[in-house]
Amino acid sequence: MQRIVNFFREVGREMKKVSWPKRKELTNYTVTVLATVTFFALFFAVIDLGISELIRLILE
Repeated sequence: MQRIVNFFREVGREMKKVSWPKRKELTNYTVTVLATVTFFALFFAVIDLGISELIRLILE
């Protein structure tokens, strides 16, 4: 039981050393990630649609 308590104490100490991002930085990171994910989702959707249409034309 003492090992578990020590573990969580050490975790608490380490968490105080972490350099957390400020609100503006976090917002910028979040917007960047969402924009990147949206871009790649649309990109791969268009590529998938194009390949599907190409295969459909070949098979007909």
